Amino acid sequence: MLKIFNCILLFAVIICFNSCFRSNTATDLVHVSNHNQVFNFTSVDDLYRFLTYSEKRVPLISAHRGGADIDYPENAIETFQRVAYKTPAIIECDISLTKDSALILMHDETLNRTSTGKDRISKHNLDEIKNLYLKDKAGNVTNHRIPTLEEALSWGIGKVIFTLDVKKNVPYHMVIDAIRKTKAEAYVVIITYSADQAALVHNLAPDLMISASIKNPEDLLRLNDRDVPDTRLVAFIGTNKPDNKITDLLHQHGILCILGTMGNIDKQAIVRGEQLYSELIDQGADILSTDRPIQAAKSLEYYINKRELASPYIN
Repeated sequence: MLKIFNCILLFAVIICFNSCFRSNTATDLVHVSNHNQVFNFTSVDDLYRFLTYSEKRVPLISAHRGGADIDYPENAIETFQRVAYKTPAIIECDISLTKDSALILMHDETLNRTSTGKDRISKHNLDEIKNLYLKDKAGNVTNHRIPTLEEALSWGIGKVIFTLDVKKNVPYHMVIDAIRKTKAEAYVVIITYSADQAALVHNLAPDLMISASIKNPEDLLRLNDRDVPDTRLVAFIGTNKPDNKITDLLHQHGILCILGTMGNIDKQAIVRGEQLYSELIDQGADILSTDRPIQAAKSLEYYINKRELASPYIN
């Protein structure tokens, strides 16, 4: 009896010990994947309201290619999870097309740089691509797989807002079909690079939000001439210090301004300090598209708390 009792006691101690310590394993990813809802949109109308400018708007970060880091590859759901767990975020990701017409998340035309695969994406079927592993930004192979667009959209509902960078060989209607299938309309913005592209997307899906490059008043006029309404727009204003003339104009139209800090501005923030990100918000930016989302978010958190900014759409 004493021997049996000691075995039971040892088993109980082991269980207690294991429950007190957690390693960074798949269990943690499940925890992150199922974290509480961040954005509270009940319909696409809520997304419109949230992405409309007001002086009390809450500035956001947009994680460029999802916010890649060591051990966290670009365009990977695990990377999106890491960012979303730390801050309300927009996730910018890239959509490519496989040989058998499946939509996957991948920036390059070839698989070599960011995965264990070789050659062009268009030469591989989805089944082949699903057997590959993603590499992090240092080139280290991770245990993360290449996601499909539908997998990412399904995961992201309630957790992030996606800005979808549609590569040139990908038909917009296929992307829109995936958004409809996953019922992700309230959590998606489609990126365009010209007024004609924006008009095409708006004609295909008048309810969806669009990111358009607007760097001068003429760009906005071209969009208006093509009947793309201000209420469906967020503006990418470039990668340099904000121009108050264009940010003021866009704000008068209720349009939020996305500033790309990836590259030079991110490098400046490393040297000058993270407060640079908050200074850019004061200068007219509303959303910062950055390769340093965690660091930028800390700066914006201080900015938001100091000004007591809040949104009913952020839990």
